[in-house]
Amino acid sequence: MFAEYIKAAMDKATYEIIDDPEPFYGEIPEIQGVWASGKTLEACRDDLMSALEDWIAFRLRTGRSIPSIGGASIAVSSEPISVVE
Repeated sequence: MFAEYIKAAMDKATYEIIDDPEPFYGEIPEIQGVWASGKTLEACRDDLMSALEDWIAFRLRTGRSIPSIGGASIAVSSEPISVVE
């Protein structure tokens, strides 16, 4: 479920070159606030995937919904769940 969602989201990512010390910029338009930059396209992609993973973890931890992307989805429980025992 997570891998499929991450792949679908990364498939929607867009990249551009900007005037910056880290000239590669990437974002996932369907997910507001998930973006990254890097010195290389590969570094940008890696950082974008990390930002996406952090975003998913935050949404799950706080019980916020996660939008479907490309038919992939992650169900969020309405009940708080302890992740540390």
